[in-house]
Amino acid sequence: MSNILVAYFSASGVTENIAIKLSEVVDGDLYEIEPETLYTDADLDWTNEKSRSSIEMRENPSFRPPIATAVDNIDKYDTIFLGFPIWWYVAPTIINTFLESYDLSSKTIIPFATSGSSGMGNTNSALKASCPNANLIEGKRFPANASKDQLKSWIDNLDI
Repeated sequence: MSNILVAYFSASGVTENIAIKLSEVVDGDLYEIEPETLYTDADLDWTNEKSRSSIEMRENPSFRPPIATAVDNIDKYDTIFLGFPIWWYVAPTIINTFLESYDLSSKTIIPFATSGSSGMGNTNSALKASCPNANLIEGKRFPANASKDQLKSWIDNLDI
């Protein structure tokens, strides 16, 4: 692999921790997908059907939260590892915002996620429309305490 970007959205720091380790394992550049309006603890309360995250994911899944900054020179990357927490069995809609912000034709997109217990669910099928001409590989969920060795083992076994 060459010209690697590790892009991630982390609402609470868990995904960021994995993304940092992964960028070291693959020797890739690191980019945080930051929303223009940061999520508060109240926004992230999935038990409150009126919280921001609940509304975005359940009531308005076509909403695309704006991102604060863009990736410089996205064209230089061939492979993008894309990290996020699992929300309602898929990626948060800000991940769709990221994917839809660039022409990712012929790039390889490899999702990785964090979650206390949920698997990847319908993540790939929900992301496919946002990167139609990219090679979207089936991703993997990691626990918060995943080690660099676990990440390296996953990378070594990817079929790319």
